[in-house]
Amino acid sequence: MKNILKKKIIIPVLALVFVVVGSSFKSDFFEIAKQIEIFTTLFKELNMNYVDETNPAALMDTAIKNMLEDLDPYTRFLNEQDVEAYKISNAGEYSGIGAIVRAYKDKLVIVEPYKNYPADKAGLKAGDEIIKIGDILVSDFDDNASELLKGANNTSVDVTYKRQGATGTTTITREAIEVDAVPFYKMVNEKTGYIVLSKFNQKASEQTKAALISLKKEGAEKIILDLRGNPGGLLSEAINVTNIFVPKGELIVTTKSKVKKFNSEYKTKNQPVDTEIPLVVLVNGSSASASEIVSGSLQDLDRAVVMGARSFGKGLVQRPLKLTYGTQLKVTISRYFTPSGRCIQSLDYTQRDASGNATKTADIQDFKTRNGRKVQDGGGVLPDVEITALKTNTLTTALLRENAIFDFATDFYYKNKVAEVANFTFSDSDFESFKNYIKTSGFTFETETEKALNKAMVLNDSDLLDASVQEKYRSLLAEINTKKITGLDKSKKEIVKQLEDEIVKRYFYTEGLFQYYLSHDEAILTATALLNDAGKYKSILK
Repeated sequence: MKNILKKKIIIPVLALVFVVVGSSFKSDFFEIAKQIEIFTTLFKELNMNYVDETNPAALMDTAIKNMLEDLDPYTRFLNEQDVEAYKISNAGEYSGIGAIVRAYKDKLVIVEPYKNYPADKAGLKAGDEIIKIGDILVSDFDDNASELLKGANNTSVDVTYKRQGATGTTTITREAIEVDAVPFYKMVNEKTGYIVLSKFNQKASEQTKAALISLKKEGAEKIILDLRGNPGGLLSEAINVTNIFVPKGELIVTTKSKVKKFNSEYKTKNQPVDTEIPLVVLVNGSSASASEIVSGSLQDLDRAVVMGARSFGKGLVQRPLKLTYGTQLKVTISRYFTPSGRCIQSLDYTQRDASGNATKTADIQDFKTRNGRKVQDGGGVLPDVEITALKTNTLTTALLRENAIFDFATDFYYKNKVAEVANFTFSDSDFESFKNYIKTSGFTFETETEKALNKAMVLNDSDLLDASVQEKYRSLLAEINTKKITGLDKSKKEIVKQLEDEIVKRYFYTEGLFQYYLSHDEAILTATALLNDAGKYKSILK
């Protein structure tokens, strides 16, 4: 038994040793070797002597994940299944049901079924709660039950779901799913083209180039490139997309690392499609990583006007490093810097607050674009032209995080008929309905002020405060809670934007949402107006 157990233990330890030997450690090599030896002996003694049977693989998995949690959220251990998912994400092709699914402990929720793909063909809708897959209850499944939905092409799976309190069943036949990097492009008017770039997979530059060429053939003399909600992806594709609009040999991004071989300069390698066409790039708080390389470099080179809201602020570069037995370590290896020399990273993971959360980068520096315009580092790409409706605050972030907007959209869909996307409007009375929904839904969130007040109430010296002071604390907390509801009106513009996006997709899918944008989206309307005013466009870049 002990020999078998030792074999189980040796495997992950060898993986750790591989990481050590394969990295460029210098003076701290002894300390690393010492800590690994301590861990190895601890792991062995624990598994051999603990009173109950242990699961060495599960223990090691927990140990690795807890170790990495102290770093940044992008450094992750990938098991064999994770590695395959990572490859699929970059390739833009996979076999499955064709839907975005959110996992809970006792259910899976359909977030968005892709039009004309298996989940959609089977009649599933956003908001449907999958409670059973085949003969397996989701609530009884220990791991992520969404794995049960995956499978080879042309295989079927039966699912039981709840919708608006009623239970239904359907059969989904899996098929090949292609995830386009450019899901939509179209002319806004006779001379302005609109391209949506939603992710930086292996298709990103090829599809963006094809969309631009197609729009130019239709008469486009100006372009809007929409990177809103684009979480990033392949660094190489970010450079290639930028290359479509800037000459060959242009420096786009520099990476700097403590490991010398990871220090690189990335320049454009191809002939561009068009270096002169007026260009507006749209970003928001969900535009990250590769999106920030494209928008930041085009801004630094004064090649485009960036419009929208400050981007996410991910200036860290990851690389998958192969370990043993098909596993990988996706590790942050460097920071990237745009052509002006700025790093767009927002959070400093080496500095934590009292709650253990990473703090905002404190040292903000000024940089110059090619034409001498001032830009700054330390927190995403700040647009040249800001759009209020695209900004987020504590309240809108909480509404999205707690799925309040998603759940309201589900109720709205089953209570209202909308025949054509052009006829959809979210009225003031609809917003009042949303406010009433929030009041009765149990939605709650804690502001930073509330956190501080609640903490003050339980400090050791609270017994020194008399009853009147403590009552004032409680009254203030109650007042803040009341103001959070009235805050819905103050943030109406931002909230309505999120509600419209979610609701329109329920009726007309993502394609319909982009069609709706062409005549209703404030950012696109503002971008179109700017591109129609050549003098104003040029003045921003100068």
